[in-house]
Amino acid sequence: MQTITYQAIKINQNTQMSTQDVLVLEAPLQININNEPYTVVMRTPDNDKELIRGLLFAEDIYKSKKTLTFQIDKENSGITSIINVTISKDLLGKGYLNKRTLLSVSSCGICGKKELKDIKVEGEKFAQINSFSSEMLHEMFITMNRLQNTFKNSGGSHAASIFNKKQEFLTIKEDIGRHNAVDKVIGDLLIKDYLKHAHYLFVSGRVSYEIVSKAFIAKIPIIVAVSACSSLAVDFAKEFGICLIGFTREQKMTIYSNPSFVKT
Repeated sequence: MQTITYQAIKINQNTQMSTQDVLVLEAPLQININNEPYTVVMRTPDNDKELIRGLLFAEDIYKSKKTLTFQIDKENSGITSIINVTISKDLLGKGYLNKRTLLSVSSCGICGKKELKDIKVEGEKFAQINSFSSEMLHEMFITMNRLQNTFKNSGGSHAASIFNKKQEFLTIKEDIGRHNAVDKVIGDLLIKDYLKHAHYLFVSGRVSYEIVSKAFIAKIPIIVAVSACSSLAVDFAKEFGICLIGFTREQKMTIYSNPSFVKT
């Protein structure tokens, strides 16, 4: 369940009317690792396993390809509120030792970090990739927009979608939080053992540093956003060799890094 109906009053100039308005659902999910609380995320219920899998991957907690065991520990009114993940201690990454504080909100991935050094992401810069046309990007965005069912019903959700090198659609997920949606699509491909085919990451909102770092960790070289990009996102994209594009709408776009990747 990703949406819920609330009674509301709509006012248009001097008239008002009662209505049943569809809102995107937001609910807390506590993630336990080996029966110990790790973090709480505010998310849109659904695809919780994909969300957790992508988050653990991005946080360098679990990088193994072995299947994880998920156990629902608690539900409230049919919505999962606590999930425990069992991970062998020898497979826990160094990110587990650098725990976030227990609350991580849906709009900010950096807020729970303990120290500034914790936001550093390491790895080799992406090599030059074959160029692609701006027209192809718009076509992929049309595909993503067509599949944003939760947004169509509520107008309140974000989406992330991934395509391969041939511009073929691989996955889409929606959530109240931009970072959650990205974790969900990456987690979905991890579970399917298909992440190596990811090439384009599309996001429905703005891009911050953490979305760039998630893409880099997942080895996705191109990020395309419908909205703005932060200064730190651009700095990271340049450092990592990622092609970062913002304000992609109405046949327009702004290329912030690696413009040589794009044939206009």
